[in-house]
Amino acid sequence: MNADSSHRYDRNILIQAIHTAVKGRARYKVSGLKHSDSLKKYIVSRLSQEKIIAQFQVNDLTGNVLVIFNQDLSPNAIALILQNIVLDYTKKFNKLLVPKVDINEKPKTLPIFTVNNQLIQLSGAIFSLALCSALLHRYGLDRSILLAIQKLHTPLVDRLIVGITFFGEPLVLLLISLGVEINWLSNNRRWQATTLGIATSGAMVLMALLKVLFGRARPTLWKWIINVGHPSFPSGHAMLSLVVYGLIAYIFAKQYPQRQKQIFTLAAILIIAIGFSRLYLGVHWPTDVFVGYAVGLLCLVACIITLELEQKYLAYE
Repeated sequence: MNADSSHRYDRNILIQAIHTAVKGRARYKVSGLKHSDSLKKYIVSRLSQEKIIAQFQVNDLTGNVLVIFNQDLSPNAIALILQNIVLDYTKKFNKLLVPKVDINEKPKTLPIFTVNNQLIQLSGAIFSLALCSALLHRYGLDRSILLAIQKLHTPLVDRLIVGITFFGEPLVLLLISLGVEINWLSNNRRWQATTLGIATSGAMVLMALLKVLFGRARPTLWKWIINVGHPSFPSGHAMLSLVVYGLIAYIFAKQYPQRQKQIFTLAAILIIAIGFSRLYLGVHWPTDVFVGYAVGLLCLVACIITLELEQKYLAYE
């Protein structure tokens, strides 16, 4: 395939003119724009800097962009501008909006997409957590770690830790999840709301099943300052907080890519703090927390893959 044909192919996939009958006015279908608030904001920001464009309207519900421009220009010139904007977006935010398909064959099924680098990193984290858990159990370090953490206890830190662990309570996480889902539903983000709802309820059911299956007793190295029930393994606080806060952070980071680092950093600090709080309070063994994180990450990866495939399927359509 020569450079010219490749260029035309990319443009046809990314930008499709759907109405150019009126001179100086055209409507385009933009790949990946549907249900992508971050891409919408990026297109608006870039188009507002184009002096040759008089007016425009970007709709992330339909995936369409309406452009009113100088009548001396052709719709293809505007399509090229939109194409460059979308390509810049894919490079800047590491988004793949173009499916891998053979241009000589019309696909009959959903195409295969490249794996996001973040998913590879998450998979590595799952393996690392599982390995750490196995090593801690193998060398009997659970007790030693808890006794070392016990030395940090002070009345002030006790109150702080109890407040932190509150944000990992299953009921609190369920209420937070419901609140976010209602907000997304009111903003026509049904797929994100549905995914979060299924992830939260599914993780809770899985946690309960694992606790019953393993039935591990909680540590009793000192008197607890909170009331707990149910078996110890795995840590429900660690598992559920990673699924709920992790998925919410992922979706918000996609919606506000300019604040991606801050969103992920805050989510990571909260999730790690909740896991540590269970060790500080002496109600979980370290292996409980590590395995809770590993299972939670596994659920999170499945949710992210689902969301990515949904977005790219809409872009492909």
